[in-house]
Amino acid sequence: MSLRGDAPADESVWPLVPAERRWGPWRLGVTLATAAAATWCYLIGESVGGYLGFGAGALALTAGCMIGMLLVLLAGGPLSVRFGIDSIAATKPQFGTRGWVIPAALQAVSIIGWNSLLIIFFAKSATQFAVALGLVSPEAVPRALVPALTLLACGVIFVALTRGATGVSAVSNILVAHVLVGLWMLYLIVTRRWPELIAAVPAVATPDRLWNYTTGVELGVATTLSWWPYVGAMIRMAPNGRSVVLPVMLGMGAPVPLLSLIGLAGVLVLKSSDPAQWLRTVGGPVYALVALGFVTAANFGTAIAGIYASTLGLRNFRALERRPWRVLLALTLAPVAFVGIAIPELFFAGFGNFLALIGVAFAPLCGIQIADYYVVRRRQVSLRAIYDDRPGSPYHFWHGVNLAAVVALGAGCAAYVLLLNPLTYQSSGPYRYLTASLPAALVAGVAHVLLSRLQRARHAA
Repeated sequence: MSLRGDAPADESVWPLVPAERRWGPWRLGVTLATAAAATWCYLIGESVGGYLGFGAGALALTAGCMIGMLLVLLAGGPLSVRFGIDSIAATKPQFGTRGWVIPAALQAVSIIGWNSLLIIFFAKSATQFAVALGLVSPEAVPRALVPALTLLACGVIFVALTRGATGVSAVSNILVAHVLVGLWMLYLIVTRRWPELIAAVPAVATPDRLWNYTTGVELGVATTLSWWPYVGAMIRMAPNGRSVVLPVMLGMGAPVPLLSLIGLAGVLVLKSSDPAQWLRTVGGPVYALVALGFVTAANFGTAIAGIYASTLGLRNFRALERRPWRVLLALTLAPVAFVGIAIPELFFAGFGNFLALIGVAFAPLCGIQIADYYVVRRRQVSLRAIYDDRPGSPYHFWHGVNLAAVVALGAGCAAYVLLLNPLTYQSSGPYRYLTASLPAALVAGVAHVLLSRLQRARHAA
């Protein structure tokens, strides 16, 4: 019997063989760019626009996003590309044959959060679109419309993903055009409001200019760290490392700061990061309609990639390994639909804190993976051991959990919180020089190396 049962290769967490890894650099880059270029970029730009002007904000976001993307690529990329496995399976050498549940939980929270945000955006934008077309009266928008649109979005995602990674790629080939529409919107506001844009003063900037800039970089780093769950599921489809680096760094890392400039410019000049609101002011009703259509459709590429990655991650649970793909899709979409229907405004209001909490978790995780692969194991990883959960197997550790990685993760999270409170954005220590994510990754990585060597010394004694 096949280890995969009847599941196609791209619906299984078992390693993909070379013949199954058919995504070249262009196909991978288009898929990643479509996933990255969602309307959350406007909220990211709005967050940075609270502290920095347009030029400084653009530089800080670009630097932060490139740094965060590099950390993600160095962390999970080597094993995902080398063996054709997803992000969760790639954590077993660090966390153990049972301890991988910890990064799996982080992945679930992150993807549920991001995709809930996207579904909320879709429902709000589609409602505005219906109003703009005269289908719904602005004074009497039905209460059931947003929940109905949320369910519609989940249904479309479900249908698209019944084809697995093929569905992700097919949707990306269509929706990649929205990246160009986003650049057009950025061109409009920059060219038509340039004097106001340059003169705009950030609303909540502190007197400490270095702190403002560092916070802009931190928001960029935290944003792209959230791509950790997505990257493994996508790059496992590529044949080798040469096909991965540029698509990841340029296809997934570059669109976020570029499209975030739309929100950054909008909030600085027109006090709104939503282009559907300010394009009417800049270009008139026709432009506003184009923007609404763009914003309504733009989220599907990202949501589909995220739901695919999360559904694939569920396969790592033995109880779900052989469940039908559609059942796993439904399990993944259920909490997203709940948030989008039951508590959309509450979740929407906490976006900034959500971004910081991602940095708290994923920066240390990336630090541990980088240190483990390059320092602790010196690139020597057993694919067979990743799927061997018997006692005594190389990655079984203590009852299936590597305490060194768990303690290191806690140390990295503590370092982050000591430098930057993710709820209040109160900082301390060298945050203004180092950010919070980078020291957190460093502390977790160093702790993992030291504790791993201590473990080996005790076993050898």
